Amino acid sequence: MKFTPFDLEYTQSVWEQKVEFNLTESGVHPITLQELIGEDEGLLERLLQLEINYPHVNGIPPLRENIAALYDGAGTENVLVTVGAAEANHIIIQTLLEDGDELATLTPTYKQVWGIAANSNHLVRPFRLDPDQAWALDVEDLHRQVNAKTKIIALVNPNNPTGHILTEEEMDVIVAAADSVGAWILSDEVYRGAERTQEAEAPSFFGRYDKVLAVGSLSKAYGLPGLRVGWVVGPPDTIEDLWRRHEYTAITAGMISNHLAAHALSESVRPRLRARARDYIKAGYLVLKSWMDSQQGLFSHTPPQASAVTFIRYGLDVSATELMEKLCREASVFVGAGDSFGMDKHIRIAFGQEKEVLEEAFSRIERTLDSLR
Repeated sequence: MKFTPFDLEYTQSVWEQKVEFNLTESGVHPITLQELIGEDEGLLERLLQLEINYPHVNGIPPLRENIAALYDGAGTENVLVTVGAAEANHIIIQTLLEDGDELATLTPTYKQVWGIAANSNHLVRPFRLDPDQAWALDVEDLHRQVNAKTKIIALVNPNNPTGHILTEEEMDVIVAAADSVGAWILSDEVYRGAERTQEAEAPSFFGRYDKVLAVGSLSKAYGLPGLRVGWVVGPPDTIEDLWRRHEYTAITAGMISNHLAAHALSESVRPRLRARARDYIKAGYLVLKSWMDSQQGLFSHTPPQASAVTFIRYGLDVSATELMEKLCREASVFVGAGDSFGMDKHIRIAFGQEKEVLEEAFSRIERTLDSLR
């Protein structure tokens, strides 16, 4: 079987530990364990007394209760806890796609689901967000790519790498397209809670249609990537089917991660983590925009509505991968290459960092860009 590596994750594996400034991490700066636990001495004592055993394979009940509370109409029977959103996406593709099935996917996008499907010999049909229309959904392109063989319509909302939040009307169009052929919607919603331009959370696809699998994670909007906790929310019978694949892969997320994740998503802690993420995102974007504005028209972009990243077009005669590698080698700054998301002549820059870190990284990038200009 022909295997195509996951470009973005491969380059991150190669470079992220070699550079001084990693601007590819799409979440906000990670939180410390001390800051997460806060003043909750009871939690600390319970953790110290915790036996490091296997937890509930589908997630401990308090964690599944807190996840269910994030989705209107969901209960614990709708929730499966996974090892990050990565495992969730993987077992969804394993479970749903059969011989001859096709996958339609939004682009530009984080290409994990795309790659898993393609590596399993399924035809992938991309439909686009239009860069000339502020990344609005290209409805005609969606209708061109969805057909009777489409088993899954996959998307990331809020979008990675653009930060676009689908409007209610765009969501309705996608639901109608899925319903017209009986397809599932795989909605990767790991950036919900990381909105920059609105206080309300981006709406979930869960509850809009009976064949939705909504994927979430603590990595992006919560600053907790190292817990490796994700989840799927969907119909109970399909959750059971996914659970069976989960037993073949990771079996379970870790005991300590389950308990810390339940704490993070509790009513008293979750608002604090969301506020922290939004503070990083709002402040970091201002630093990024100020720097881009000073670059004499080199860059163009649509401001992201959510997430700690934005997708930037640049006006240099060099491919995105070449530019990424040059910045790593010469500036020790790592940015995401646009061709890893399906679009050359773009870079994805993460800005969920402290101001001083961003300013030094951008100064280094500028010196390399000057050599190219």
